[in-house]
Amino acid sequence: MRHFLMQLLLVFIIFGCSVQGLLGIGRLQSVSVSGRLICDGRPAAGVKVKMYEKEFFLDRKMAEVYTDINGMFLISGRKREISTIDPKVNVYHKCDYSGLCYKKFGITIPDDYITWGNVAQRTYDVGTLNLANKYTGTTTDCLN
Repeated sequence: MRHFLMQLLLVFIIFGCSVQGLLGIGRLQSVSVSGRLICDGRPAAGVKVKMYEKEFFLDRKMAEVYTDINGMFLISGRKREISTIDPKVNVYHKCDYSGLCYKKFGITIPDDYITWGNVAQRTYDVGTLNLANKYTGTTTDCLN
């Protein structure tokens, strides 16, 4: 019986999250992140940067960009949610790496950079990141 109740609760949580998005319940929230990526002192051009909303089961992609010839990026996303969104940015690169897949690391965005409305009012600047460095949580990703 206890197992059944846990399953039922899980179904209600999943259903609630789905209905929230479909019906437009919640408030529209926006976030913007900028930075510069380098590899061994040179601009890391063409590096994929994705913004996700961290979800209970699967993260939901909010936006995707590539760095310019100077390694610069600006990525913005928005999502309607009852609670405060929990955005992160993933960086996929091959700096000092020759494997088939990509190295991936994530950057969590502080809550005070999340704004209500369609356009972010502040931009979280991650600064200049050298992709040759070791970042906590770095993994390999073949399906990005």
